[in-house]
Amino acid sequence: MALHQHWLRFRQPEDHFAPEGGSVPAASADTLARAAAAPRTAAAARLLTAFTFLWAFGDKAFGWGYATPSGKAWIDGGSPTEGFLSHVASGPMEGMFHSWAGVAWADWTFMLGLLGIGVALASGVALRIAAVAGTAMMALMWAAEWPLARHLSDGAPSMSTNPLVDYHVLYAALLILLAVLGAGRTWGLGHVWERLPWVRDHRWLW
Repeated sequence: MALHQHWLRFRQPEDHFAPEGGSVPAASADTLARAAAAPRTAAAARLLTAFTFLWAFGDKAFGWGYATPSGKAWIDGGSPTEGFLSHVASGPMEGMFHSWAGVAWADWTFMLGLLGIGVALASGVALRIAAVAGTAMMALMWAAEWPLARHLSDGAPSMSTNPLVDYHVLYAALLILLAVLGAGRTWGLGHVWERLPWVRDHRWLW
């Protein structure tokens, strides 16, 4: 009896999931199911976000006729940034964004950012870098739209739906969350990437 009580005192937590009868209690089964679903849910969110970035890149690069009309694509000589930045109409950086509109370095930086973040998310590698780059991109786009303003520079209503938390903030938060959760390890190459010697020695590359 004493030996039996001693064994019960030091049982490992996983022992509670496998009682002597071999059946798993309903509460334990539910916990296991939730634990298994969480990485898959994060991976699904990662792939959906990757599609968002890659679609934006493809449409602007090749003019699929949605946000970018055919014939005005990047490969046709159009500018991915001119239309958006030239129409910035509020905020303290309005003039700066106007000066960036259509400039080659701005076009290349924006497009490579969309492509790089999209590929990182799709493959599940370098999610920390993607989170930093994506947050910087979203911050600049938030500043360009400047939802804090109630009126545009011409006095018209800005129609801002929320002065602080808009979809740019949500995208940035999602990118950070995916990196923190290591969402690239499920349905991605995260595990392979993290085992590379030069990546393993520099955790910021994860």
